[in-house]
Amino acid sequence: MEKRNRTQLVLGLILILVAGWLIATHINPDLSKIISLSPFSWPMWVVFAGAALLIIGLLAGMPSMAVPACIVAGIGGILYFQNVTGKWDSWAYMWTLIPGFVGIGSILAGLLGEDTRQSIRRGLNSVLVSAILFAIFGTFFHAWTIFGNYSTYIPIALIFLAGIWLIVRGLLRNK
Repeated sequence: MEKRNRTQLVLGLILILVAGWLIATHINPDLSKIISLSPFSWPMWVVFAGAALLIIGLLAGMPSMAVPACIVAGIGGILYFQNVTGKWDSWAYMWTLIPGFVGIGSILAGLLGEDTRQSIRRGLNSVLVSAILFAIFGTFFHAWTIFGNYSTYIPIALIFLAGIWLIVRGLLRNK
């Protein structure tokens, strides 16, 4: 599938999803409370700015615009979480998600036709590194209390899994 066709396909899907959401909120107004667009939910406007960047990139035929779009939308998502929960100190570990947003943007750009194999590979690496950093910093700053006494084992398990992943990746690359 050509890059232009993929771009049009994704843009069409985005428009269909937006129209579906608008119809659903008109039928059941309680759904609009899930994602509130009132002035009090200002972080959602940051998410929408990221979506606007993605749409501009799709219209311009530049799949690589998915990377900054995902960064902006991801930071908006972090701000939304912090605004809802009041946990503004979570920036101590939430910043580690930003490389993951870059990775998601790279994967999306690859799916849209921007050097597909290379973009997806780089994106997956960024997401993995981001997840490991998030787990480690989240543990140091006591964000994983939901796991109780086992929360200190999360970074150890992720480091172990990263080691296995690197070994398997190295073995597969040699073939």
